[in-house]
Amino acid sequence: MSVSVFVTPVLIILLLLYCAKKKVNCYGTFANGAKGAVGLCLDVLPFLVTIFVAIQLFRISGLAEIVADYLGPVIECLGIPRELTELMIIRPFSGSGSLALAEQIFSTYGPDSYISRCASVIMGSSETIFYVATIYLSQTKAKRLLYAIPVALIATLASSIIACLLCRVM
Repeated sequence: MSVSVFVTPVLIILLLLYCAKKKVNCYGTFANGAKGAVGLCLDVLPFLVTIFVAIQLFRISGLAEIVADYLGPVIECLGIPRELTELMIIRPFSGSGSLALAEQIFSTYGPDSYISRCASVIMGSSETIFYVATIYLSQTKAKRLLYAIPVALIATLASSIIACLLCRVM
């Protein structure tokens, strides 16, 4: 039996002991946190639905493929395989959409191919930028992300270029 089986029970017991020592009502505190989480979910839901619908429309309409076809040569000049262009376009918007594209790449080219290795590293070294920004903007008073999104997109592009370079030499 591994140690990981004991981690969660030990953490729960430590939390209960800490609450008892500090004389904190564990159940009431937990219930208040859950109550706040329900409100948060209701506040964020319209923003999430909007971004998910926009992503699906982008993919289903074929616009993602059209943009990928136009950006393919540019992406290839940067050292990233052209086959990963659509993945790089979808990844900043959708984790599940990019995961579906990565699975498609794995089944097409095989899991050990250069393209699949690059796709794996791109998936692991990038984030769903617009999803995170949507959540952030829906819950904060800061409504201007003038630099945050472009910097995150540039960092994602840089990490993809470096990922493909490392996959090529390894």
